[in-house]
Amino acid sequence: MGSGFSKMKKQAKMMQAQLGQIRQDIATQTAEGTAGGGLVTVVVTGEKQIKKITIKPECVNPTDVEGLQDLIMAAHADALSKLPEPQNPLAGGMMPF
Repeated sequence: MGSGFSKMKKQAKMMQAQLGQIRQDIATQTAEGTAGGGLVTVVVTGEKQIKKITIKPECVNPTDVEGLQDLIMAAHADALSKLPEPQNPLAGGMMPF
C-alpha cells in the first residue's frame, strides 16, 4: 500500500513541475495582431495582457474616435487568436486512474 501512495505523490510532484513550466512558457509567449491593414498593431502576452499598442498617425482622426476604437479591438482579437493553446498535462494520461 505504501508504494502505491509514494508513486502517486511522485506523479503529483511531476505534474506540479509540469504545470509550473507551462505557466512559465505561457508568460513568455507573445502574439501580434493587426487591423486596418496594419494601421493598428497590438502585442499581447500569453497571459492575454496587452503589452504594446501601435497606432499609425494617419489612422488618428478626431472626428472618428469610434473607428479607432474598433480597430484597436479588432487588432486585440487578432492577437489573441494567434496565441497557442496551453497544453493540458492531464490530457496525456498521466493520472493513475
